[in-house]
Amino acid sequence: GLLSVIQKLKGSPEQELRIVLLGLDNAGKTTLLKRLASEEVSTITPTQGFNIKSVQSHGLKLNVWDIGGQRSIRPYWKKYLGSTDLLIYVIDSADQKRFEETGQELAELTEDESLTGVPLLVFANKQDLVTAAPAAEIAEGLSLHTYRDREWQIQACSALSGEGVQVEMGACGLCRAGPKGLCSHPSSLQDGMNWISSQIMNRKK
Repeated sequence: GLLSVIQKLKGSPEQELRIVLLGLDNAGKTTLLKRLASEEVSTITPTQGFNIKSVQSHGLKLNVWDIGGQRSIRPYWKKYLGSTDLLIYVIDSADQKRFEETGQELAELTEDESLTGVPLLVFANKQDLVTAAPAAEIAEGLSLHTYRDREWQIQACSALSGEGVQVEMGACGLCRAGPKGLCSHPSSLQDGMNWISSQIMNRKK
């Protein structure tokens, strides 16, 4: 299972991998990236172009490209998709008025030839807000169950509060609820990184 894959990763040679982090403006992409990189998140400014950070995870060097989500920048997203090992897509779970918009953007992305078969990790962010929709509801609205050409996972999280970030691996049982890869309860960001590592290594085999 996933745990055995992660254990193997710990003893594997370091590999350098490319991850693209996308989502609408104000979804929390930069905050999420700073959390994953164990950086301070008290001051965040909107990304006008792109940020690049390297995150170490289980012997892997993950080069994460955080690209701005403003409407004027989105047409340029596809210029950054080449040689992508994994796509992370971040959604503001509390901004339900934009669910249709973010769903359309995600659908267009996954149709791009550069992302054919590339695993997809969706972070249902801002679960600390009372108006946040649960991950299961978001997955249904995005029709993730129709994505049969790639592996996908949805993770509920709060990048701002850091909820679950410090949970040790296995504390939530490395939950993988069902064959669709649906995790409908808040779980750790590190758990999401574990999934990233496993999916990338599977593609590299």
